[in-house]
This record gives sequence, C-alpha cells and structure tokens, in this order.
Amino acid sequence: MKRKTKIIIGLASAAIIVCGGLFGAGMYFYNVAVVPAPKSFLSKSKPIKKDDALYPAHKWYQEANKQRWNEISATRHLKLDANYIAAAKPTNKTVIIAHGFMSNKDNMFDYAYMFHNLGYNVLLPDARGHGDSQGNYIGYGWPDRLDYVKWIKRVIRHNGANSEIAVFGTSMGGATTMMVSGVKGLPRQVKAFVEDCGYTDVYSEIAYQAKEMYHLPTFPLVDIVSGINHVKNGYSFKKASALDQVRKNTRPMLFIHGAHDHFVPTRIVYPLYRADKGPKQLLIVPGPGHSRSFHNRPTLYRDTIEKFLNRYLK
Repeated sequence: MKRKTKIIIGLASAAIIVCGGLFGAGMYFYNVAVVPAPKSFLSKSKPIKKDDALYPAHKWYQEANKQRWNEISATRHLKLDANYIAAAKPTNKTVIIAHGFMSNKDNMFDYAYMFHNLGYNVLLPDARGHGDSQGNYIGYGWPDRLDYVKWIKRVIRHNGANSEIAVFGTSMGGATTMMVSGVKGLPRQVKAFVEDCGYTDVYSEIAYQAKEMYHLPTFPLVDIVSGINHVKNGYSFKKASALDQVRKNTRPMLFIHGAHDHFVPTRIVYPLYRADKGPKQLLIVPGPGHSRSFHNRPTLYRDTIEKFLNRYLK
C-alpha cells in the first residue's frame, strides 16, 4: 500500500506541476496577446519627415478641426474616445475607421485623409484598451463590434436620419468591420463595409502567431489563454469570429488583402469572401507586408474604394 500511495502522490504532484506550468505559460501569453502594452514583435512608428510620402496626410490631420467625441462602451461601462472630422463640404456621408492591434485613431491619419479627399466625414474611434479609450484588455473586434454600433448611432444623431455610413478597418480593424456586419438590427443607415487584411477568427490568428513567432503548438496553450480570456473578459477566441459574422451579412462589402501578407496570410481572405452573403468585391493588392496595400498601390487602393462606395452611398 505504501508503494501504491507513493505512486499516486507522485503522479498527483507531477500533474499539479504540469498544470501549474501550463497555467503559468497561459498567463504569460495572455499578457502578450491580450493585455494592452508595448509589444516587442511590433515595429515602432518613426517620425514623419517632410520628404515622406505620408507627410501631406500627417500635416493635414495635425491641423484638421477635430471634434472630440466620447461614448460609453456597450459592456463594462468604459469611456471611449474618438475624433470626428467633418467633410470640407457638408454631406450626409460618413466613414467610420477602425484601427489595428495596438494602434490608435491618430495612426489612421492617412486613411482619414484619403476619405476626406473623397468627400466624406470621418469618425476615428479608439478601441477598448487603445489610445485614449479605457480598458485593460484587447477585444480583437469582438466586444468592440457592439461599441461600433453605438458610434454608428452617434453619427446618425449628429448628422440626421438620412445619414449614409460606411465602416472601414485594417487588420484587427478589418476583423472588427466584418464583426460589425453581422450584428442583428444594425441601423439601415449603414450602407457598406470595406475590410482590409482582417482575420477569420481570433483563435485561428493567435494560433498562427504562436506557431510563427514562438514555434508553439495550438493545443493546449491557445485554449488555456482563450479560457483565461473568457473568465476575465467574457469572450472566447473561437466565439470571436469574423467568418461567422460575414455569413450573416447581406450588405455590400469590399474585401482587400495584400498579395504577400505573412502576418494575416493572404489565403485568409478567400473563405471570408466566399462566406459573405451580400454584394461583394475582392481586391488582392500586389506587394509585400501586412496592412501595406494602401502604401504599396495608393492609386489602385483609393480608386477601388471610391468606385465601390459610390455604388452604395449616394
């Protein structure tokens, strides 16, 4: 009996050590993936000089008349922040711009400039846990999708019931855009979506990055991190699915992806495009990098978006 007891105690101790180690690893990668903080794997933004192609857009944004808007998040009662820039000529057409992972509204100045030049009002919110918005976690677009519905309604209150709204986003913002598209009861004033290099779901994207950056298997680590996130923040990575949301969408959507994107692989866009139920268009932009399509082919990018939106926003 003593020998059997020792074996049981040994196995139990080993199981506790393994579980403790896995939980510790899960907490470490939760902080990497979900807690808003500087990330070593993200390149730091550089100052924009006068000879930079982005300088005109940056200068315009710095000098633009930005109205500071605030909203309360759909859950958790967080104070959210946004900049609203009216078009040069009065219009009822507005584009709401969603930024990417660990970015913020101000970093979307080049897209704001593009849409402003196309004649739109622009609204640039900070997602939960980003920029000037409150929050201690990254929602990857899932809780944020309901916040964007509140921003949409805010635009309608500001510009009237005849508002025509498009939602645009890149990377995490692209996934956010797709997640918004499947929200039940979305106001009729939302006429179209433009998503650039968004992912299918949070689980698949984090699993891909765990393998690419850390050479780690999906199971059990991603599942543990997802479980921690579910307890802390109320959503699992698998539930946070842009793919499931576009299956519910019936409004026009333009899908954009770089031809050589290795952060959110180019192949990701094809199941998303096929799943969408509304009028749709797909643009694969030549060139390398993630969320670089606008910079790689600015004329192609702008003209495609302009023609697409002109069909649905009058």
